[in-house]
Amino acid sequence: AFMQVDESPVKVVQRFEVYAEDFKVYDQRYPEAGTPNVSVRLGVVALEDASVRWLDTGDDPDVYLPRVGWFPDSRQLAVQRQARDQQTLELLRIDTRTGDSKRLLTERSDTWIGLHNELVFLKETPQFIWASSRSGYKHLYLYDNDGTLIRPLSEGSWEVVHGSRRQNAVLHVNEKDGTVYVTGTFDSPLERHVYTLSLAGSRPPRRVSEPSGWHHATFADSGEFYIDTFHSVSTPPQVSVHRNDGRRLTFIEENVLDESHPYYPYVASRPETRFGTLEAADGQTLHYRLRTPADFDPAARHPVIVFVYGGPGGQRVRNTWSAGFAEVLTANGYVVFSLDNRGTGNRGVAFDAPIYRRLGHIEVADQITGVEYLKSLDYVDPERIGLFGWSYGGYMVLMTMMQEPDAFAAGVSGAPVTDWTLYDTHYTERYMGTPQNNAEGYEAASTFPYVEQLDRPLLVMHGMADDNVLFTNSTKLFKALQDSGKNFDVMAYPGSKHALLRVPSTGRHGYAKILRFFDTHLK
Repeated sequence: AFMQVDESPVKVVQRFEVYAEDFKVYDQRYPEAGTPNVSVRLGVVALEDASVRWLDTGDDPDVYLPRVGWFPDSRQLAVQRQARDQQTLELLRIDTRTGDSKRLLTERSDTWIGLHNELVFLKETPQFIWASSRSGYKHLYLYDNDGTLIRPLSEGSWEVVHGSRRQNAVLHVNEKDGTVYVTGTFDSPLERHVYTLSLAGSRPPRRVSEPSGWHHATFADSGEFYIDTFHSVSTPPQVSVHRNDGRRLTFIEENVLDESHPYYPYVASRPETRFGTLEAADGQTLHYRLRTPADFDPAARHPVIVFVYGGPGGQRVRNTWSAGFAEVLTANGYVVFSLDNRGTGNRGVAFDAPIYRRLGHIEVADQITGVEYLKSLDYVDPERIGLFGWSYGGYMVLMTMMQEPDAFAAGVSGAPVTDWTLYDTHYTERYMGTPQNNAEGYEAASTFPYVEQLDRPLLVMHGMADDNVLFTNSTKLFKALQDSGKNFDVMAYPGSKHALLRVPSTGRHGYAKILRFFDTHLK
């Protein structure tokens, strides 16, 4: 089975990459929000004679076919068809020999349907497991292969979610004893654990993994053992082998922080970390993570750096190990604070839905709730709070500092989206609709209506060959700020892509620049 993609409907745009001594211009077919997508069709090719049969995937050509796989009989295809507005997702069964197509199930949402990889066919019975957020939380459901719902396998105000982007949430299915192993948030949205569910759907999840923290499990094909990659605030990543009941057999890498460990000289300077909750305007719970320097004096007033991402699926408050720039900041006397605003995922539909068709507003309101909390703390200097974010976080820095100009003393915006009409169809339209049917929302979600309100020091950083968030986002912002007479700082990186902070040379320079900027304006 294969997909044929025709890019001709997508308009050609010119993308510029600026290098130290040269520049390149690429003619690229880029589907900006609201513009035509590629045309796709699904076919099967016979191995014997290379003959092709095109399959019927519906009358509407302007759809997505994001997932295609085989039924266990190797004759029928399981095709997920997603509407252009991403409010409908259908599972089709298509017979590759006859071309007959049947819709097995349909998911609908008033906001958007998130894609997933949790379609698991059982081997012993003609049934499959499917994930859905129809209850308000992402859970698993058991169907027969004709599309008849048999029963839910999980329920409640928690979610079945993956422990890593490279992994599915369903880890293993043991049909003989009727057990499904999954990763989920039953104990806390700040952690990931391995749980067992029953194919009979008759009992709540049973936790397998220990201790508290973040577990990423990979099961053996037999299901008798799994490899667990675990870390937490106090434990760097460890890799170990376990039986399927959670008992550890051995470490592959215990990663003990003893004197032989390269991180050992920095252990004494690690920050103290605590987690807490605040309440959003609609009553929902917001989780935060607060780190204080090792030599913290609670009687003194300290500067604070707020780390923000804030975008869809961008959970950052987690019980996980950290040994990066946040720790550099605490070692330099800063308190570091992060808050997961509504929309950041893994908390259910009601937590994500408020951002729909109006990005950059609910998220800002929640971040301001965090700032108000910080200013209530005796050890925080309310006049010395800075804000730092990259990508969607860079967008959040701009939107927050422009909409709430008195909240922060200084901000660093890295590789920001500034105008959502410059971003691609599938991501942007999922949350915003199209510019044609949501012109007011796109205008409100752009940074440009608020440029005049910027009143504090701002540093904008961007790779000049960024092919994700195009450098055009920043050059358009520079012009608007200049036209408004605003003073701001820029650090542009010739030849660098979106993840320039992860590259050793530009990363060292970039982080050093950010630290100097905050030292200048907050110390």
